[in-house]
Amino acid sequence: MADCRSFFFLTVCAASLFGANAEIKFTIPVGKFFTYELMRETFQNDFEPLSKLYAGHLYDDPMIFKCNRQNYPDLPEWLRFTQRHPFDNGFLYGTPTSPGKSIIEIHAVNKRSYDTARHILVIKVVPEKLLPYQAEFFIQLREIEKVLPSAVQDEIKQDLQKLWDTEALEVTNITNALDRGGRVPLPIAGHFEGVYVKVASEQYFSGCLLKVLTPEHQRQCVSGAKVRVPGGCNFCSIPSNCITWCKTELFDLTKLEPEPPAPTMGSGILEARGDFNPPESPPSRDYFPDYLVTVMVPLILALILCVLLAYIMCGRREGVTKRDSRTNQIQLYHHHTIHGNTDELRSMSGNRGVPPPLSTLPMFNSRTGERASPLRSDSPSIPLIMAQHDPYSDTLPR
Repeated sequence: MADCRSFFFLTVCAASLFGANAEIKFTIPVGKFFTYELMRETFQNDFEPLSKLYAGHLYDDPMIFKCNRQNYPDLPEWLRFTQRHPFDNGFLYGTPTSPGKSIIEIHAVNKRSYDTARHILVIKVVPEKLLPYQAEFFIQLREIEKVLPSAVQDEIKQDLQKLWDTEALEVTNITNALDRGGRVPLPIAGHFEGVYVKVASEQYFSGCLLKVLTPEHQRQCVSGAKVRVPGGCNFCSIPSNCITWCKTELFDLTKLEPEPPAPTMGSGILEARGDFNPPESPPSRDYFPDYLVTVMVPLILALILCVLLAYIMCGRREGVTKRDSRTNQIQLYHHHTIHGNTDELRSMSGNRGVPPPLSTLPMFNSRTGERASPLRSDSPSIPLIMAQHDPYSDTLPR
């Protein structure tokens, strides 16, 4: 592994010296777990020229990585990328399910200088027969970034080799528990996301693994009671690598039913089976009941409503008319009475031979009883009565 890393490091440095994008190639079989670590130190050499490196200006810049399939916005469905923090390395990981070739573009962004670098990762997947016996384990005290490094994978693999009682063991998949419907843990110490580790072998399951299939073990897991580890089966040398027995599953691919064969392509010519007999035309349909329901019934209902409304508006106004006519007669009688009384008063006032009251004459003094002409011979203008005459004085205006 150290030799491979040094080879990749030399490849990246050589590509940066010649001004080209680094291209890294992998060949992996179907069903085998693939992981590639994006090391920040490798991309740091692309951002800093050799003159600064020789001058002693070494940086440890934060970086973020963006990965996608060439000419596509996302990754292949079997490949995933994770990076927890800009000061952490990134990881590409996954298990291919079918042969093929994938070209992955890796873009690194320096968060200090905002320079960018681009590497090319070529992954060629070749067909290979799957191992028949597989088992999946859940490690509760781990996170995906802490399990993907090769050193940690080797530690977990050694413990599972003791549990399986064989050294011919291969890691086929590692999955984050959050991708399997797990809950996000609390952001405090001692709470982890958890990971699922799947391994496979050509050797049949050991006795410790077969105890998972016993009814007693399954009954303990269903009841929620504390599951006791089978005797002599706890092989985890590191406490954080211990598995959860209730979430352990075994897969025997030899008992799976074979897939049905693919359909064969024919010549495209129909076999001779006589003349074509088209189906008979459908029977004629009588639309008269539909016409009665959709047209006649609403029309009859509308006619009934119109007749009912006409009866309410016209036939039921007899009592109202009598009351209105009686009211009109009373009003006309009052008007006639007032008109007759007015004529009588006018005739009476015209027959009186009494002169009009003095109070109705102009320039009459209500206290002395004297009256004066509004026009005087010695006055060239008409005096303003209200402004020059005090109504409470005994003298006339002069």
